[in-house]
Amino acid sequence: MKSKPALELADVKAIAAAAEAEALKNNWAVTIAIVDEGGHLLHLQRLDGAAPISAHIAPAKANTAAMGRRDSKVYEDVINGGRSSFLSAPYIQGMLEGGVPIVKDGQCLGAVGVSGVKSAEDAQIARAGIAAIGL
Repeated sequence: MKSKPALELADVKAIAAAAEAEALKNNWAVTIAIVDEGGHLLHLQRLDGAAPISAHIAPAKANTAAMGRRDSKVYEDVINGGRSSFLSAPYIQGMLEGGVPIVKDGQCLGAVGVSGVKSAEDAQIARAGIAAIGL
């Protein structure tokens, strides 16, 4: 039997705090979602001023990144590249940049999804959160 690392509550709290700090440093009103490797929600935080819809988009981006084990931007690029049939892929709803997988030793532990500002800025916030646990 194989074993693999897993996110613990302390990791989730560290990721969330660092992502929030990155957003606040830039005066960005966003929602931050953290999911486990199966896409199950572990944390959701909507900062003051973030649009209500962002509380739906951020978890979808995180879920897509975790389930696909790659940045959600990959799916956005595929669709923008002309493969619109990919919109019918099951269980993938957050096909926009801003979902980033949490990977350690080649294993996906979960993902962070952010929504509320430009997509590249959403991804910046997600990466800042993940960096807080040394990944």
